[in-house]
Amino acid sequence: MQTLVFTFALMISVAFGVTAQTPYQKGMQKALTTWGEDKPMEASNIFERIANVETDQWLPAYYVALINTIESYEEMDLDKRTAMLNKAQEYLNLAKGVSPSNPELLVVEAQWYISWVAFDGEKYGMQYAPKVAAIYQKAAKIDPENPRVAMGKLEWDMGSASFFGQDPAEFCEDLQKAILLYDNFQASEEFYPQHGKGYGLKVIDRTCNN
Repeated sequence: MQTLVFTFALMISVAFGVTAQTPYQKGMQKALTTWGEDKPMEASNIFERIANVETDQWLPAYYVALINTIESYEEMDLDKRTAMLNKAQEYLNLAKGVSPSNPELLVVEAQWYISWVAFDGEKYGMQYAPKVAAIYQKAAKIDPENPRVAMGKLEWDMGSASFFGQDPAEFCEDLQKAILLYDNFQASEEFYPQHGKGYGLKVIDRTCNN
């Protein structure tokens, strides 16, 4: 799951580095650069400090939630995974308070549930699978052109189909269409999420090019 991220942090850092003047911009630049240096939890701590000060901004809390959710996929210790996902949930709620019905936040919420399903499918699969499907459907209605929504939904649908014996390669045409969304996507504000294309290409490679 770490490959979901993680060249984008450095990309955003470079893109906005020359204009970062305010304390908020400087803090976000520092956090994204730190993340791009493969120091996710250090970056999360910086984002957390920013979020606790800039309470009218959704992006710092979003990144805290995103990092802790993504990193939780690699954590097999139940207590540590729970702590990471609890922090992700806390900051996801903060971000939602600033920006309700935000498709980027819905994607993180879906990934939060998927982390638990991945950890213990027998325990959490039946409980959380319908929630994940509903969240992606909601996000797709809000912004069907969002590439992270499209790719996340497709990957979840592929996993569900595979579980029931369907060939994931049947989704290749939709995956190719989803990849094109990254090229046309326009960020609506500074430090807006840009990641996912590299990971999507890897999904296509392992699903459709074998």
